[in-house]
Amino acid sequence: MMTAMTDLETTPDLAPSSETLMHAAEVARLLADGTRLAILATLRGGVEKSVTTLAEELGRPTPGVSQHLAKLRAGRLVGSRRDGTTIRYSLTNEHVDLLVTNVLLHSEHLAYEIPPHHR
Repeated sequence: MMTAMTDLETTPDLAPSSETLMHAAEVARLLADGTRLAILATLRGGVEKSVTTLAEELGRPTPGVSQHLAKLRAGRLVGSRRDGTTIRYSLTNEHVDLLVTNVLLHSEHLAYEIPPHHR
């Protein structure tokens, strides 16, 4: 499936619009919370999980994880689908997956002389 290329992809020296910058800043704010980043990291690779599963895996209270998921949905970083009585959450697209992966890999460079992903 072909996707339309954005102005940023076709002309990298083109300055992003103020709307794009505002949205990017909102995405950065959403990523700046450890619990939200952990939720996104857990959903990488096309994985779908319920709020209960996420809360158990992250060792966090279900209501708190649910509130974070609501913010991530509002920021269009995660989507949801109903499976019977369960709602399953996943990343909205491959760009979110790459964004989360790159933030985590970059953080390894700051924390280690030789990052684990280079070993």
